[in-house]
Order: sequence, then structure tokens, then C-alpha cells
Amino acid sequence: MSAPPVVDLPIEDERLAQDVATGLAAVEKLLRSSVESEDAFVTEASKHLIEAGGKRFRTLMLLLAAQFGDPSAPGVVPGAVVIELTHLGSLYHDDVMDEAPVRRGSPSANARWDNTVAILTGDYLFAQASDILADLGPELIRIQAQTFSRLVQGQIRETIGPRGDDDPVAHYISVLADKTGSLIAASGRFGALLSGAPADVEERLSRACEAIGVAWQLGDDLLDVASTSTESGKTPGTDLREGVHTLPSLYALASGTPSRLMELLSGPVAEADVEEALTLLREHPAMVRARDELVAWVDRARDDISALPDIPAKAAFMALCDYVAERSG
Repeated sequence: MSAPPVVDLPIEDERLAQDVATGLAAVEKLLRSSVESEDAFVTEASKHLIEAGGKRFRTLMLLLAAQFGDPSAPGVVPGAVVIELTHLGSLYHDDVMDEAPVRRGSPSANARWDNTVAILTGDYLFAQASDILADLGPELIRIQAQTFSRLVQGQIRETIGPRGDDDPVAHYISVLADKTGSLIAASGRFGALLSGAPADVEERLSRACEAIGVAWQLGDDLLDVASTSTESGKTPGTDLREGVHTLPSLYALASGTPSRLMELLSGPVAEADVEEALTLLREHPAMVRARDELVAWVDRARDDISALPDIPAKAAFMALCDYVAERSG
């Protein structure tokens, strides 16, 4: 019996697959109960994104990391819930800042209610995460605080944009590392620490998970250009429409050659021009450079994973690296 795929990733080892499936179910149960409130509206708003689903990608990383110690240790499931609550809380805030009408196929909290409710609900989830975290010890609290600091600083830098002599590409990668990579790195570190894995394993897992997180986001950048809506389930060119410069467009702009593509990328691309912009960007060498950058981050992760103890979770992490590299074509 093989486990159902998580993030489309089949886990080959039967015992590991069962451990992960059991862990995911336990995390989901505690995640839902952790946002229960005496106020029915607070509960409803807090469960809004939980019930909309999600990949539980960070939970998967944490559960795999915990395999390098004792995966049944009592702090593993609560630690995963802390990570998921932090992630979910940040999504409520992101949707307000982005004025996003939809999240995970459902109306966003700010669209269903209003910005104030969405912001306060995100704050409530952060508070619930802190309450659980208080029982896990000061070291975990410090890691969470440092991670949250990176999340916020990454968001601030993204909002302000590169300044002065900042390299736009380096600035963009640093934002991804802080906004996306830091919490995924914390997932690996939490799993290792809470399961009692050795310190060197903890460090390698943290670095590998952060690299996978950056690569995952770079893959999203490529998919937004290269995929069709049928393949990805999303509308291609969303970033172009919003005037957001992700890695492919940043590399194209850095080429400095005056062209129709440069003209189109100078601001938000009008709907009538999106298909032309996508066609030109797909043919530009910037796409190859962006994919090379993604592969470089995956290779960083592989380097750390290759030095881990040879257990089924190591093979699962390697398969995850393959998946992240291949999902964007």
C-alpha cells in the first residue's frame, strides 16, 4: 500500500508513507481545534483558509525532517501546527496588501468580510501559534521570532523595492529567501529539533529546506510565464498584468537591449498585450537563466541532503528536489 501523494510527491517507502499520512492527519486535527474560539465569528474567520485546503507543504517538510530523530516525539505535531498557523496568518495579511479577491479558489477573507477582519484574523492566528509555542521551549520560541523577523523584513523590502545601487536580481532573491525560504527552513529545523535529531543534521535540514523553498518560488515564476492555464490551473501572465517583475522579467530587463519586450515590461502589461509579452518572454534567453538559477538552488539543497543519514526520509527529500526541479519544465 502506497501513501497518497503530498504536493504530488509519492513517497515510495511504505512505512514512511504511513508515518507521514498519520502525521498529516494529526496536524490537521490539531490545526482546526487550535483556532476554536468562544466567539463563533472568530472561529469562522479563522477556519476560512484552513477549510479552503492547501498543500501543507511546510508540514510535509517538518514531518520528513522529524524522521531523522524520533518522529513520534510529543512536540512534532504541535510544532507543525505552529508553522502552519504562522503561514496562514501571513496569507491573511498578504491578501490585504495585495488586494487579492481569491485565495485557494475561494473568496479571500478581505473580500468576504473586509480588510480589518482579515488583518485581525491573521493576528489571532499568530497569537494561537505563540500559545502553542510557549510549551515547546525557549529555543523554539527564539527560532520562531527570528523567522518572523525575516518574514516581515522580506515583505518590507519587497514593498519598498531595490534602492540606490541595489542589484534588482540579488534584491529579488533575498526577498524570496526571507518571505518564502525562512519559514520552510524553520519547518526543517523544528522537525529536527523536536525529534531530537543531531545538531549537524538540524543545520543541514534547515539549509536544504530554505533552498527548496526558494527554488519552489522560482518555479512559480517560470510557470507564470511558461505554462498554459490548462497545465497549471492558473492564469498565465498574472505577474505581467500586475507589473510585478519576477526573475524571468528581471533577467530580460537586465539584458538592456531595446525591444518590444522591454517596452512591454516597463509597467503593468495591458490585457490586450499579455499574450504577446508571454510569447516574447518565453523565447528570451532570460527564461534559461531563470531556470538555471532554480536548478542552482535545488543543487544546494541536494548537497546538504546527500550528507544526511541514509534513511527513507533522505530519499524522500531527494525526490522532492527532483519534483521541484521538474515541475516548471
